[in-house]
Amino acid sequence: MTVKVGVVMDPIESIKPVKDSSFAMMLAAQARGWELYYLPPGELYLDQGEARGRYQAVSVRDESKDYYTLGDTVEGPLAELDVILMRVDPPFDMDYIYITYILERAEAAGSLVVNRPNALRDCNEKLFTSWFPEQCPVTRVSASQARLRAWLEEMGGAIIKPLDGMGGESIFRMSSTGANIGVILEHMTLRGKRQCMLQEFMPEISEGDKRVLVVDGEVVPYTLARIPVGGETRGNLAAGGKGVAMPITEKERAVAEAVAPELVKRGLMFVGLDMIGGKLTEINVTSPTCIREIDAVYDTDIGGLLMEAIQRKLDA
Repeated sequence: MTVKVGVVMDPIESIKPVKDSSFAMMLAAQARGWELYYLPPGELYLDQGEARGRYQAVSVRDESKDYYTLGDTVEGPLAELDVILMRVDPPFDMDYIYITYILERAEAAGSLVVNRPNALRDCNEKLFTSWFPEQCPVTRVSASQARLRAWLEEMGGAIIKPLDGMGGESIFRMSSTGANIGVILEHMTLRGKRQCMLQEFMPEISEGDKRVLVVDGEVVPYTLARIPVGGETRGNLAAGGKGVAMPITEKERAVAEAVAPELVKRGLMFVGLDMIGGKLTEINVTSPTCIREIDAVYDTDIGGLLMEAIQRKLDA
């Protein structure tokens, strides 16, 4: 029986195929002969507790242009799909959360949702690192400007970032003697109303913010180092960082293997761990990227690894 795979994603016409991990997954699923369906998040809905949607058959081609063709439109229960890949990019706002509730109803009706909807809600990409403090740089969270200022003084300097950001947005490197401490803390905490994260500055950022991919508990043996350029302290590709694929280090693998069992336990089948200097800084669960960049250098098939893992779940 043909496996039906729905992909909940941002507008397919706006992706960049050469670097889009959702596209890599679609290519891998199609290569197995599975049927693909494109699900715009706005077309998902609940009717009397049943998760339903309006979605289109889609075929993809590994091209930079003219890379997809949409087919017939289907409207019906999401449970008619064997697999649903949740690949909507952050921000992780209330609309995102509402989608996970709809997908949880689809999961209850029999669809395999990757990643598991309740885990997407529970595992904030910044805060989830607190489950693994021994693998992380010094990391603290508070909404108190006074407490954050005291910690900053103790640490001598740190990185401060919001708990709901992405792509390096609103990340500041702060000195304990900086002239703008007050205004940064006011802005980041909304004058004491919003929690934010203070994290030890890792000078190894000059060697790259490493993305380590974990597929159903299996650590991919290659990483993508996002290296800051032009005086930046952020390596995020969205912030202008340069991506360089390279083999995983023993230290990075040890950290990933320490985290992997908890990921499997929570139903997080595709995760991107961010590491600097072999220390865990973030756990990306919503829409991790970097498949295409690693595949291009090492001739890997990370999307294929995910589809193999999904097939094992379907066969179990």
